Amino acid sequence: MRKIWVGVLLAGLLTGTAQASSGDGAVVRTEAGAVRGTVTSEHRTFQGIPFAAPPVGELRFRSPRPVTPWTDVRDATEPGSRCAQSAGAGTPSTTEDCLYLNVTTPRGTKTSSAKKPVMVWLHGGGNSYGTAADFDAHRLAVGADVVVVTTNYRLGAFGFLGYPGLAGSGTFGIEDQQAALRWVRRNATRFGGDPGNVTIFGESGGAFDVCAQVTSPLSAGLFHRAIAQSGSCSMTWPVHGVIHGSPAGSPWISLRDSQARGVDVATKLGCADVECLRRVPAEALTPHEANANPTAITYGGPALPLHPRQALAQGRFNRVPVLWGNTRDEGRLTAAFGPRPFTEETYRALLTEQFGADAGRIAAEYPSSAHGTPGLAWSAVLTDRVWACGQLADDRLLARRTATYGYEFADRGAPTGFFPFPQDVPGGAFHSSELAYLFDVAGFQAVFTPEQQRLADQMIRAWGRFAATGDPGWARFDGRNVQSLAPGAVRPVDLSEEHHCSFWN
Repeated sequence: MRKIWVGVLLAGLLTGTAQASSGDGAVVRTEAGAVRGTVTSEHRTFQGIPFAAPPVGELRFRSPRPVTPWTDVRDATEPGSRCAQSAGAGTPSTTEDCLYLNVTTPRGTKTSSAKKPVMVWLHGGGNSYGTAADFDAHRLAVGADVVVVTTNYRLGAFGFLGYPGLAGSGTFGIEDQQAALRWVRRNATRFGGDPGNVTIFGESGGAFDVCAQVTSPLSAGLFHRAIAQSGSCSMTWPVHGVIHGSPAGSPWISLRDSQARGVDVATKLGCADVECLRRVPAEALTPHEANANPTAITYGGPALPLHPRQALAQGRFNRVPVLWGNTRDEGRLTAAFGPRPFTEETYRALLTEQFGADAGRIAAEYPSSAHGTPGLAWSAVLTDRVWACGQLADDRLLARRTATYGYEFADRGAPTGFFPFPQDVPGGAFHSSELAYLFDVAGFQAVFTPEQQRLADQMIRAWGRFAATGDPGWARFDGRNVQSLAPGAVRPVDLSEEHHCSFWN
């Protein structure tokens, strides 16, 4: 859980010839100017490419604006700044000049003779923290033979503040992502990518954003496939559901409630209008996003007219093939940061706090004796109630109208990296554990066994095949079964039965 310029150009720029000013492909000329990246024997990486004007000063709380072109070759060997955010689970920042993206390509994609599928990554962090630069995509780019774009977008209050009369209320971060997708449409060919074959994919908060883009009329035609990893349109959570100590909530908030929340923020900062909020120092705004982690995305405006689950139910979404999935043990990461020691009394008290009169029935369905420890029983409740069954609900709605594929990452021996899992709640296939199988994640040291490395290679090929064809290589979702991804055991599994979804429904 740690650590997109709307413009009209000549049609020739949309599918133009890739241009490079150096023989090794280190220099590529984008629409706004040339960039010089880093070239290795297997891949090329271009970092810190601006896709929108810095959203600072009078551009704070406004839709993204065009980049100012440059004349010299721009250095693209270092990432742009992370967007303003509190510490969260990562590094704090007060920098608002952060609308930059990174492009990683397999070596040998300097011409348009064999255009590659493009995959655009929306990082996680609950729309409150994180940055694109934390995800080194070279293994995915080379192994899947795709062009990978990782993008920043405004976070917390800077990206999702609502306020009465403010155009774009609560969806500036979503609009940033759309600006990045328009940049991809105009520039992909220059990096060897196919602007007519773009896949968006994201994890956790980034998966909520994928759902938002799938259900946003403003993103129609900007992408052709979608992958959501651990985050659904149907998701809600009770108290302590995603972060221990957090209130009950949802990834979504109505325009009315979003604007009321914005007025409350403004009042606390001594502001009576948006112009005043635009003058508030960034460091005064970042604590407010921390208190709303995860930061909710506003629906009821142009970017998201409907609650995304309602949009799926009514068929009012962008009809693209989707790959929707979870990890087998999502809730273990939340439980790992719960009370210690985690006793049977703690478990029963949390059930009562969350579910009231239903606590006894849930304890009978999830007895500690069946799971090994009270902490693992609590983890299973969170996994099923908060994550898996919401994902299943999305799968069933999507499958009515578009090609839908499900998966469950199920390596219960996955590397835990920097996460301090207690003895009574081992990591298992915890929330975000699949990321190291696709990316080199900053600060996360993943050492794989040979079988885990084979699984990582299989997943990279499946994600790449889906990006290329809209089919990851297994059967479409049939109402219950998804593909379980575990070392030496890639097979269908009944998601509803495994996660007690009939009970929760």
